[in-house]
Amino acid sequence: MAEGYKVYLQPGCTSCLRAKEFLKEHGIPFESINVRKDAGAMEELARLGAMSIPVITRGDDFAFAQELHDLADFVDVALDRKQLSPTELNKKIDLILTATQRYVRQIPADKLRVNLPGRDRNCLDLAFHIFVIPTAFLDAARGGSVTFEHFERMPPEGMDTVEKVVAYGDEVRADFAAWWGEGNIPATLATCYGEQPAQGVMERTAWHAAQHCRQLMQVLVDAGIAPNGPLCDAEFVSLPLPGEVYDDEVPLTWAARG
Repeated sequence: MAEGYKVYLQPGCTSCLRAKEFLKEHGIPFESINVRKDAGAMEELARLGAMSIPVITRGDDFAFAQELHDLADFVDVALDRKQLSPTELNKKIDLILTATQRYVRQIPADKLRVNLPGRDRNCLDLAFHIFVIPTAFLDAARGGSVTFEHFERMPPEGMDTVEKVVAYGDEVRADFAAWWGEGNIPATLATCYGEQPAQGVMERTAWHAAQHCRQLMQVLVDAGIAPNGPLCDAEFVSLPLPGEVYDDEVPLTWAARG
């Protein structure tokens, strides 16, 4: 009997959740492997030659699942969807980064440094992570690569207040605007999940950041605080976001934790 699909993931991971939802949408059964709980999960991925997540496997065959087209190819599902243009994505990215700056300023002090469910990451760390996402794209666009280590970064020593993280966000926004103004978009970018079309990586940059921005909004809503200038379906509808805000297996239950 052929082995079934396994999806290696971690709670709160945007691409992990989207991969699970994609498989469910197409009626494809799979087993979830939480690398934060399963001590041998990353060793198994290393044995296969995969060192980032999400990864989908079937026996010893695997594919990185950061990009929906790679996931669809692996499970033999036809994928036909229109992507936003780079110009539209540039606007989305700045919209999301400025929203992140607004929301992190609103997070109550008693929740700001409480770890998110299933992760060693709090809301201040998450805001920093959102700003790292376009930084990873820029590093690749300038001849480097999007690496798994980018997305594991934590705020450096001394970046320990909301205003310092927001100031870092200003630097990232200015850097992204400067790169965009140069008008030099490569055809492809190097990433930890293979050489990818630049437009696809730029789209993933937008929806990866957008999903985490949704999580900050949810923290505010659960705390009884109206997000300042909430982003909604009108801003998100054209991006391939997950349906869930955090994870269906490890929910973001801040109201209960408060």
